Amino acid sequence: MSPTPSRRDALRAFAAQQLGDDQVQPQPASADASFRGYWRVHSAGRSYVLMDAPPDKEDIAPWLDVGRRLRVAGLNAPKVLATDLDAGFVLMDDMGERQYLPELNAHTVDALYGDALGALLRMQVGVDTDGLPDYDHRRLVDEMELMPTWFVQRHLGIKPECEDWDVIESMFGTLTRSALLQPRRFVHRDFHSRNLMLVPGANPGIIDFQDAVRGPLTYDLVSLLRDCYIAWPREQVLDWAESHRLHLRAAGATDADAATWKRWFDLMGMQRHLKVLGIFCRLCYRDGKAGYLNDLPLVLRYTLDVADEYAEMHEFGDWLRRVVGARDLTIAA
Repeated sequence: MSPTPSRRDALRAFAAQQLGDDQVQPQPASADASFRGYWRVHSAGRSYVLMDAPPDKEDIAPWLDVGRRLRVAGLNAPKVLATDLDAGFVLMDDMGERQYLPELNAHTVDALYGDALGALLRMQVGVDTDGLPDYDHRRLVDEMELMPTWFVQRHLGIKPECEDWDVIESMFGTLTRSALLQPRRFVHRDFHSRNLMLVPGANPGIIDFQDAVRGPLTYDLVSLLRDCYIAWPREQVLDWAESHRLHLRAAGATDADAATWKRWFDLMGMQRHLKVLGIFCRLCYRDGKAGYLNDLPLVLRYTLDVADEYAEMHEFGDWLRRVVGARDLTIAA
């Protein structure tokens, strides 16, 4: 979302004052799925990033709070240099432009995911969760309800019948019960290849963490390993997931056996991917960000793969296949 000319001027003035440099000229760096925008400035041979979070749209207090928690635990979250809470401006260190996603391939993935999984382990055993929102029953269900609203009704143009709602709600209950059985730890909520930065010597840089909660132990793991933007072979994913279980067990974070862990992992992934089917469509139709539709086929594939594996999910998987049919999901209605 581009700021108004007056807001751009205020952002530049904030940067100039904080850096003691009247010549700074913010240049667009990136945007995300929210109303926040990011700008890069250069001064005295260094590069910095400015966050622009309009206070009527975004509250930067959670971002500041969670970033501090991550840094206290020894994780590489951006170091904050200055803030203007009333304006919604933050000046921070620059982590560069090497997002994980374009850097990942068959040759790099083991090393990059090794770093990411190491950071995740530290997050899960070392980050303070006091005062964070709880990933409770209501929040889990509210997220999944985005799927029938935005994906099925808005994107596919199909209104579920009463018997369809029975199938949907039964599925929601199964997924919620599984999530609530898990140990509760710090959850980033978007720990994936677009929110991890390749930072030599301090890898990974972690961004977009403001929605963190205290919740199910497998949530961030499945966000990373069944990433909505890139896919890996099933057996490789399960090997990574099992290895992470063993590290968590050694750290005293879980006593789940391998079969329980895999079920938690699979069902947590389905909960997340049902939510994402809805979110990506909402981003298109409500927020004008149609590019997210390109990622719907992969998210649907993850969802159906899990439904196929568990007998109690077959009815839901059959229903979902039926409503999607032969539709090209990447084309807006």
